[in-house]
Formats: sequence, C-alpha cells, structure tokens
Amino acid sequence: MNKQSRIFVAGHRGMVGSALVRRLVAAGYTNVVTRTRLELDLMDQAAVNRFFEAEKIDVVLLAAARVGGIFANASRPGEFIYENLVIETNVIHAAYRAQVERLVFFGSSCIYPKQCPQPIREEYLLTSSLEPTNDAYAIAKIAGLKLCEAYNCEYNTQYVSLMPTNLYGPNDNYDLKSSHVLPALLRKAHEAKLNGADTLTVWGSGTPRREFLHVDDLAAATLFVLENNVMEGLFNVGVGEDLSIRELAECICKVVGFDGELVFDASKPDGTPRKLLDVSRLAQMGWRATIGLEQGIASTYREFVESYAGSPTAAAVQ
Repeated sequence: MNKQSRIFVAGHRGMVGSALVRRLVAAGYTNVVTRTRLELDLMDQAAVNRFFEAEKIDVVLLAAARVGGIFANASRPGEFIYENLVIETNVIHAAYRAQVERLVFFGSSCIYPKQCPQPIREEYLLTSSLEPTNDAYAIAKIAGLKLCEAYNCEYNTQYVSLMPTNLYGPNDNYDLKSSHVLPALLRKAHEAKLNGADTLTVWGSGTPRREFLHVDDLAAATLFVLENNVMEGLFNVGVGEDLSIRELAECICKVVGFDGELVFDASKPDGTPRKLLDVSRLAQMGWRATIGLEQGIASTYREFVESYAGSPTAAAVQ
C-alpha cells in the first residue's frame, strides 16, 4: 500500500479508530483522512455520498459503530441494530459508488453463536443461535460483513472483515452503564482502592471465559492485512488464549493495587459461557498479537489515571 494513499478512518475518535490513526501515522502514512461527527454524520446517506465523491479516498477503515457492554446492549437493542446498520450500509455503499477498492470492516466476536465449539473458527458463523443479550449488535455486524462479501462477489471490490475479540486500551469507555467488562472492572478497582473499600462487586458468577486483545494489536493486524495485500475474507483477530472473569478481576486488582475481596453478583447476566477465537488464519499468514494481558492492563490503567488528571479521583493516585 502506498504511503501517500488517502486512508479514511471512520470513527477516529473511538478506541479502535484512534489506535488505527496512531499506527498509520507511526508507519509513515501521510494522508490519513478523518471527520468528526459534526463534520460528517455517517447516518446521513446524502452527506456520506458527498464526502466520498469529493475526497477521492483510496482505503476505508470502518471503525465507526455504536458499541457497549451487556447492560447497554440489552437495554438499547433498537439503537444498536439501527445505528450500526445505517452507518455500515451508508459507508460501504458510498465507498463502492466512489470506486474505493479497499475497505476494512470491523466486527466483533459476538457475531458467533452462543453455544459454539471452542476455539471459534470463522466458518462457525451462522451455525446456531446468538447470545440474546447482544444479538441486535451481532446481527448488524453480520449484515456488514455479508455486505462486504456480496460487494466483493458482485462488484469485484476488495473488502476485508476483521473480527476482533474483546478489546481494551487507550481511549476506552469507562462509563459503568455502557462499558465492557475490562474497563468497568478497572474503574471499579481504582475507585475501590481510593475509597478504602473492603470489597469489589463483579457482575455475574465470574466463571465465563473471555479473551482480551489490546487495541494497538488490532491496529497492527489491520496494517498487516493492508500491507500484505489481503483482498477479501473474514479473519478473527485475537491472542488465542482466554481466562475467567474471576481471573481477569484478580489481574486487574493486582495491577491497580486493590487487595480487597471480590464479590460476585449472580443476579446479573453472564452472557456467553466462553468466547475464545481460533486465530490460526492470520497466524499462518505471519501475524500474531504481541501485547501481554498484564502489560496491556498496566499501560491502560496509566492512561486511565492520566485522563482524569486534575480531578479529585486522579489527585489521590500515587
């Protein structure tokens, strides 16, 4: 891929989009194109079409999405399916109309069935029922990757779909009502430490197993796909290892320095029992994640504290 290629990162202010921009700039790409929501509303089809007609984009990285954890997905399924469907269909179709040949669509491991053989291979998609707590989001993401496949088949585009496992890292969402499990636990442990609490409550039983990928590794995988001329297909992106939610909470408490007791609230949903991705497809091509979980959590925690600089919470951190 040419270093002067005009690369549109849709959703550049989010966790994934900002990581993509950092990676591209560090690698010497000089024409990274971004737009805030005020500058370009991706749910406005006419505006998206005008943007692509004017900007002569070479590559699209479609990281814009409505995202959230179990609570957000379960309480706002209408928003999650509608907004994601509109964003992805607007961008993918406008890119095709503007003759943008290369596009990377980002999905999620939640596209796979709830009761899925482990580790999860790409071909397990649509083989059985989805997890009910986030099926609206999953259906929207499945539609996006199928749209990419259909355009490749009919129009000879070169659209690739990457399905990352649970992501974390800089610029994550720490709102306890809408965040995913790792940032939520990080914030809870931080506040429990500052408040001198004896316990920390964790949603669910603590037994579900999850895999976690630092967002900078996802950005690295994306650049690998682009620079190695991967032109189509669905690829899992993960680390190939998982741990229980209890073990995750224990690791976070160790990093944060909270030594109280973990209390598990079994009245809250667990979600899918296990989600471990088979990452052999990318590994066989030569890419593997490099950021270890404890290392990644430590760097994420430092970023979390710094983002609260000047607040009473941050001031109490040594």
